[in-house]
Amino acid sequence: MKTYKTSEFANKAHVTVRAVRYYDAQGLLKPSGYDESGYRSYTDADFFQLQKIMSLKYLGFSLKEIRQLMQEDAGQDLSAPIDLQLRLLRKKMENMKQVESALVHAKGLIEDNGSLEWNEVIHLIYLMEMEKQLLEQYRNAENVSIRIRLHAACAVNPQGWFPWIAQSAQLREASRILEVGCGNGELWQQAGVEPGPDREIVLSDISAGMVQDARKRLDQKGFHFLCFDCADIPFEDGSFDRVVANHVLFYSKNIPRALREIARVLSPDGLFCASTYGSRHMQEISALVRQFDSRIRLSEIDLYQIFGLENGEALLREHFEEVVWRQYEDALLVTDADLLCDYIFSCHGNQAEILCSRKKEFRQYIAEAVRRSKGLRITKEAGVFLCRRKRS
Repeated sequence: MKTYKTSEFANKAHVTVRAVRYYDAQGLLKPSGYDESGYRSYTDADFFQLQKIMSLKYLGFSLKEIRQLMQEDAGQDLSAPIDLQLRLLRKKMENMKQVESALVHAKGLIEDNGSLEWNEVIHLIYLMEMEKQLLEQYRNAENVSIRIRLHAACAVNPQGWFPWIAQSAQLREASRILEVGCGNGELWQQAGVEPGPDREIVLSDISAGMVQDARKRLDQKGFHFLCFDCADIPFEDGSFDRVVANHVLFYSKNIPRALREIARVLSPDGLFCASTYGSRHMQEISALVRQFDSRIRLSEIDLYQIFGLENGEALLREHFEEVVWRQYEDALLVTDADLLCDYIFSCHGNQAEILCSRKKEFRQYIAEAVRRSKGLRITKEAGVFLCRRKRS
């Protein structure tokens, strides 16, 4: 394999020697080796690493964020980092087109009226903030998709989670529906319930990126899309006969306030559907990764302790008169080790940091566990609380 000294490598890549040394010092571009005199030596493979650094830098990521992405993609095939850059670039292009459209609209308003309304200015600020949150939006959307894929591919129950939610919440019988924390809109891809002359559906999320992804998937079907915190819902009292919060409440910074707001916008005969899970949910996966390295935690905090099967009813009864738990009878039978690995790395814990230099070893460990068991059976302890508000 051909090797290059630092100056040769820098010249061929059209960057400065200082830049190459700086990326080395930052842990982004380590040389492939050193020659007999102790000087750095680079190979053709290092050009791929440099290209990725330059591309992510162009997209506006900090060196810390680039380092994280480099670690997460370590050991993958060459097409994976290119795919990553393409997806991020397309998201940035979408955002820039929205900014351009908003600026053209704002300029037209100034030319016609001589001024701008405050809500137009706020919309521009919102679009600019979306640009800064590009990496977070990308990761959120990717992680949600990864987790959905595992459940869709490995679930034992032939009725999927999302159709079951739609059935449990009686969405077909509703005329005005609000989903808080809609994510990428997957529920409405599978629920078999759409807006129509007699049904209005509002999808909301606190993440602008998630709202953007949901809009992209569902915009032609007549849904309404809004970005807001479920603890501050911008609708009048009794506006909806169904409110859905699918695996959302444990992320709320103020659950009592969120529940008070949801109860407020729910009609007197309306139904609130809040899904969550219990302490045994997916417990075999947590045990499996801790056997590999006892330091790994797939979540910084156990979300079911914030709002889960064990404590959810007590929290809900403060705001709803009728609270009934309905269990989703299901389990996972995992025969695809790659799907399971992807799921593990999509979690919100410390696994990426701990496993960054041991990814290949970890994937082999998971593959062996799946092969040895001829399919890992994973417990699912999830369901919904179905709630009706207190009578005034």
